[in-house]
Amino acid sequence: MKNVLFVLTSHEELGNTGHKTGFWIEEFAAPYYTLKDNGVTITIASPKGGQPPMDPTSATPDFETPATLRFNEDKNTQDALSKSLKLETINEADYDAVFYPGGHGPLWDLAEDKNSIALIESFYANNKPVSAVCHAPAIFKSTKNTDGTPLVKGKNVTGFTNTEEDAVQLTTIVPFLVEDMLKENGGVYSRKDDWHPHAVEDGLLITGQNPASSELVAELLLKRL
Repeated sequence: MKNVLFVLTSHEELGNTGHKTGFWIEEFAAPYYTLKDNGVTITIASPKGGQPPMDPTSATPDFETPATLRFNEDKNTQDALSKSLKLETINEADYDAVFYPGGHGPLWDLAEDKNSIALIESFYANNKPVSAVCHAPAIFKSTKNTDGTPLVKGKNVTGFTNTEEDAVQLTTIVPFLVEDMLKENGGVYSRKDDWHPHAVEDGLLITGQNPASSELVAELLLKRL
């Protein structure tokens, strides 16, 4: 039985817009069920613990998928989510891999969270997969290899594109652009057309471009496990 840690954002303010953000439901639900249906045990954590904030837009009918509809009816998973563990209590040794769902929230907290950074570096150093989708590759902003170079340097990666951020009109709101940051950190960035599924695996790193890529990332992680 494999154990995978899901790490979600605790951040809910969309910059200074007065709007709410958080994690994107499809990016949690699609990978969660892909892994769970294949016998993987999942533990959920977040910086503050408890209920991670959901991006309210991701709960609208426009963004319904089979996975989100299943989640809406799944009281057990909703209950587990509402009781996420505090990130500072998590020990990498207890898990076989880590997965980060996106949403805009991680740009503010997980990109700089010292517990998250230490966990990712520990997973990687111990030869365990680190996976992230959409905005969640923001987690690689400050993560390093043991030699002090950026973790993504020279690695094939993807994440939410500058043109996708522009399409949702948040380019000037977010603290940084995922595509730009990955490139600045030396990542070998690739992309497909906006909103098309695209996932990349390079060694222990598995990344996805956008919400539509969530299941692909989970499938690559499952194969890896």
